[in-house]
Formats: sequence, structure tokens, C-alpha cells
Amino acid sequence: MGFGGARPALSLFLGQLVLNALWSWIFYAWQRGVWALGEVLLLWVVMLATLVAFWRVWPLAGLLLVPYLAWVSFAAALTYVRWQSNPGALG
Repeated sequence: MGFGGARPALSLFLGQLVLNALWSWIFYAWQRGVWALGEVLLLWVVMLATLVAFWRVWPLAGLLLVPYLAWVSFAAALTYVRWQSNPGALG
């Protein structure tokens, strides 16, 4: 089995990697809380799509992404709380 059938799943995976890296810049370097929250929610949606796409290619691959989706959910909650707790510092 080659990667031909997995191209959409791999594209989504690459997209979520970019979004994951971008979140750190938005939140820590640029200190934009509301933008970071929006971005992490977008990351969550792309991560869910990635999980579903991987599941369709190989169910175990999708299952292995469940902890990462849980982590992104936790990161989204932390981003929201941090932004609400520090509105002046995180614009």
C-alpha cells in the first residue's frame, strides 16, 4: 500500500502542523489572545478532520490521534481562560 490514497489525510496533517506552530507565535510572541483562541479552534477543527481522514485510511492511525485531539481541546480551554484572565496583556 502506497501513500496515494492517503494524500488528503497527509495534507490535513501538514496543515494542522502549520496551525500548531502558528499558535505559539500568535499567543506567546505576538500576545494576541483572541486571535490565538480563534486559531486554536481552527486547529481543533482541522485536527478532527485529520483524525477522520486517517481513520478512513487506517482506523488505528485515526485512533492514535485521539490523545492529540484531547490535548488540543485542553489547549483551547487554557487559551480561553488565559485570555479572559489577562485581557489587557493579551489584547
